[in-house]
Parts: sequence; C-alpha cells; structure tokens
Amino acid sequence: MGALGILDWAILTGTLLFIVAYGVWRTKGSQNVHDYVRGGSNAKWWTIGLSVMATQASAITFLSTPGQAFHDGMGFVQFYLGLPLAMVIICLVFVPIYHRLKVYTAYEFLESRFDLKTRSLAAVLFLIQRGLAAGITIFAPSIILSAILGWDLQTLNIIIGTLVIIYTVSGGTKAVNVTQKQQMFIIMTGMFVTFFYILGYLPADIDFGKALKIAGASNKLEILDFSFDTKSRYTFWSGITGGLFLALAYFGTDQSQVQRYLSGKSVRESQLGLVFNGIFKIPMQFFILLVGVMVFIFYQYNPSPLNFNPAATKTVMESEYASDYKLLQEKHHELEIEKKMAQDKFSEALELKEFAVIEEAKLQIVEINQKDIANRQAAKTLIQQADDGAETNDKDYVFIHFILYNLPKGLIGLLLAVILSAAMSSTASELNALGTITALDLYKRNTKGNFSEKYYVRISKGFTLMWGVIAIIIACVASLFDNLIQLVNIIGSIFYGNVLGIFLLAFFFKFVKGNAVFFAAILTQLIICVIYYNYIHVYPSGDEKLGYLWLNFIGAALVILTAILMEGFDRLLKARTISS
Repeated sequence: MGALGILDWAILTGTLLFIVAYGVWRTKGSQNVHDYVRGGSNAKWWTIGLSVMATQASAITFLSTPGQAFHDGMGFVQFYLGLPLAMVIICLVFVPIYHRLKVYTAYEFLESRFDLKTRSLAAVLFLIQRGLAAGITIFAPSIILSAILGWDLQTLNIIIGTLVIIYTVSGGTKAVNVTQKQQMFIIMTGMFVTFFYILGYLPADIDFGKALKIAGASNKLEILDFSFDTKSRYTFWSGITGGLFLALAYFGTDQSQVQRYLSGKSVRESQLGLVFNGIFKIPMQFFILLVGVMVFIFYQYNPSPLNFNPAATKTVMESEYASDYKLLQEKHHELEIEKKMAQDKFSEALELKEFAVIEEAKLQIVEINQKDIANRQAAKTLIQQADDGAETNDKDYVFIHFILYNLPKGLIGLLLAVILSAAMSSTASELNALGTITALDLYKRNTKGNFSEKYYVRISKGFTLMWGVIAIIIACVASLFDNLIQLVNIIGSIFYGNVLGIFLLAFFFKFVKGNAVFFAAILTQLIICVIYYNYIHVYPSGDEKLGYLWLNFIGAALVILTAILMEGFDRLLKARTISS
C-alpha cells in the first residue's frame, strides 16, 4: 500500500488523540450510576440523534459499504427501508415506557413485567451478540492499518481497543455521547470531500449525470427489488419486514442504542433524536453506497488490481501458482482496455442519443463485466489453492485501496481518521452497554448486599474494561467472512428477532407470564441457530436458501407464537387440575 506522508500522520494521530482527550476531559468525575450510565439525563435531541447514528455507523459502514456497492450495486440500501417505521413505533411505544419506569437498562422492564430469569436471559443474549460485534468493529480498522503499515493484526487490535477503553471506562455514557458528535462531523466531512474528488478524477467529458448512466449500464443502480425471492438477501419486502424487525430490535432493545436515548433530557428530546435518525439514516447510507458506485466508475477508466486484498495477492505470487496468476493479471489488463473502450463508445452514443447504439454499447459493457467477474473469481480460486486459509474476499479493501492510491496527501489521513473515528464511536457504545448490562442486569440484580453508588460506578467501569479486553481477544481471532457489514448484521439477526419478540410479548400480550416467555425464548434461539446453520451458514457467498434478514421476523414471530401456546397449555392444565 502507499506510504503515508507527514501531513497524513499529523491529521490521523491528532484526530484520534483529540477524541480520546476530549472524551476524558469533558466527562471526568462521574460519581453515581445515573451520571455514568445515563449521562445525567440532560442530552439534547441533536446529541441523541448524532449519537444514535454514530453508534450504528461503525468503521465497517465506511470500510465495507462502498466495497459492497462496488461489487453488487445500490441494492443494499433496501436493508434500511424498515428503519423509519421502526423509529415511529419505538417513539410511540418503547421510549415513553422506558422513561416512565426510569430504567437504566432495557432489560429492567422485563423483570417488572415477567421475572428475573427472563430479564437475565435477554441480557445474556444481548451480551453474546454484542460482545461478538464489538470484536468485529475493532477488527475492521485493524485490517486497514495492517495493509498500510504492514503491522500484524493482533498489535493493531490491542492499540485501537485500548484507545477506546481509555475514554469509555473514564466517562461512561456521557463520554460516548460527547465524542460521537465530533466523530460524525469528521466522518461526513471526509465522505463528502472524497465524493467530490472522485468526480474530479473522472474524464473531462464524464459529468455526474453521465457517470450515473454508466453505472446504470453496469446494473449498479438497481435500488429496489420487488421480487418475492426469499433466497435474495436484499429485496424491498425483506427490507420492510425483516429490516423493520431488525431495526425494532436494535434500536428498541439493544442497550448500546437504548442507552443513547435514555440519556435524553425528556421523552420529547429522546423521540426527536430518534426521528432525526429515521429521517437521515437512509440518505446517509444511500450516499455512502453512491460513493462506492462512483469508485466503480473511477475504475472503469483507471487501472485496478485483480484482487484488492494485498495480502491475498502476495500469498499467491509467492506460491507455485504465481505464473497462472500472472496470466489472469494479463487478461485483467486486457479486459480493462476493452472496458474503457466500451465506456467511451457508450458515452459517445449518449451524446448522439442513438437508442440502438446505446443498447449495443450496454450489452457490450455487460458482457465485459461478466468476463471480469469470471476472471476475478478464477483469481480467488488460485489464491485459495495457494493457501487454503487465505482470505480471498476483497470487498472490504476496495475503498481503502482507492483512498491510498488516488487521494492527495492530507486527505488520506482524514479518511483514515474517518474510518477509525467510526470504529471508536461504535465500539465505545458497545463497551459502554456491555459493561452496564453486566453490572446492573446480572451482577447487581443477582448479588446480595447494599453497596454505595460509587461502588457500582467502579463495578460498571470494571466490567466495561473486561468487555474491552474480551472484544480485543475476539478481534484477534476474527475472520473477514464474506463482507464485514453483512457479518455484523447476520450476528444481530440470529439473536435480535428472539429478543424483540420477548419485548413485544411484554408490551402487547399481557396475559402471557414469565415461565412461558422464558422457555419459549430458549426454544426459539435453538431453532433460529438450526435454521441459520442449515440454510445460511453453509452458503457464505450469498447464495443461501434463505436471506438472513428473515431470521429477525421468524425469531420474533416464533417466540410470540410459542409463548402464547405454552401459556395457553399451562392454563389448560391448571384448569383441568382445579376441576378434577
């Protein structure tokens, strides 16, 4: 990878150190649980809104999403279609209840509605999935710096994890909130600057409108898929159903998000913050995907590597398959020349507005793209043959490759700061929530003794530190899987539907009691794991029998139906016992 200049290093290190120092300085001296966990409950709506968005927008968003668009187009945006409706439901149902009960965690409500074991089960399910996700959000930026600096991933995982731990343990929820505003500003500034730089790098006769037509010719702008194919990961229907249930579970029951809006000064401030997220989240994701599409357009006119993962290329070039790989590289170079000629032909046809010539040029572009995909797949096969453990997936390297080789000095440092800021932002929220849940839902609720507020603040800090260490360990053994952003969402989908179903039972099915919910949740989680293993896990490439978003709907529906049946059966048995 390209070397960083002094200006890049200055911007990168200055940004990261400022965030850590600012978070520690602004939030020092939390003496009670209310300040440490709920940030003093004085956050304004814009702080909540930005914090909620920053929590969800990890480094994975800015590392993987452009690569997702580069390879597969804009269809991923359908994943977020259920989010605005989810925000409305959470504002009307979840937020008023949480504020009225003055809870510190979402799972406190479950004990008052059901019992302690149901609260503990939901908390444990959260800890498992969010602990795994925290490790991945540390691992993502480590990949970047590993590629740039040549450092080993383990060292980088420890460095990044430690930076986040410092201010998260020190200041709790308020530290997370106050730093996320700065992080979101840095993130969006960097992405907008990059977008306009890409436009400037395109040939003089290719404006934004023509660039979009070129992307459309390569099927990169197919945003909505209205098919009822449950095998497809992203469709309109999976977005407004599975995506809705995932968003409800994530924003309504995941403590890393609940803790953001529990810090609101009032119910109204919390609701406005969530509405802000509901309005701007889809446009933000759309824009990030569009940046990825523009990177695709850039590489229609400029050379690109056969595989964007430098470690994978190095592996195969040092193996007995090096000569075969070089032949594929030569074919790749020939296809790039053909691709540029086809794009020029298409561009000229657009100027002349000759429909037949335009369609002919489109077909030529599609044909070359299919050859390019086949050639890249052949390269992945060779890499796999060279080293069975090598990571052939290169989606997560596309955007960072563009940044390092094509942006000017200074801007490279800013973009790296963007990705690392996002990683720190999301990881801080996760560690904050993990420490809180462990301290309050498990430790405090299941131990006897009357301890001071300061004691529980120390315990919360201790558990936050513990989860930081666990997240670092998970990061050290993580794998790229198919695509990091998909991996995080798959992990969430395995657990979120079940947890959401528990909360929906608590809100809307007053006749269902704790025992039925507890055992229904355990049974549901086992069934979801079986479904995942048999229908999704064995198809990591995306050709699975069932799109993973459906797990959210299935999990929620299954736990509700099972709990209702169990409760009904239990009442029937009791009625028969009494009558006999």
